[in-house]
Amino acid sequence: MQYKIEFDKRAIKFISKQPKPQRERIFKAIYQLPNIGDIKTIRGNENYFRLRVGDYRIIYTVEYNLLIVRIIEVGNRGDIYK
Repeated sequence: MQYKIEFDKRAIKFISKQPKPQRERIFKAIYQLPNIGDIKTIRGNENYFRLRVGDYRIIYTVEYNLLIVRIIEVGNRGDIYK
């Protein structure tokens, strides 16, 4: 089954500011969601997940009944959880 990927405005803004190799790496990891990658649930909220791509973190949710992965935020490792 193919999941539809939806991006929040903040996620697109961060990704668009990155150099081309990093953008490609982030998009490649995102389009393998929801099953492949270094994925963990976010402590305190079981509906949010974290995908690690090098020093970047991607926060997302999955709507399994609608087959949608919603990318909430993308950022650097130290800044994303604040």
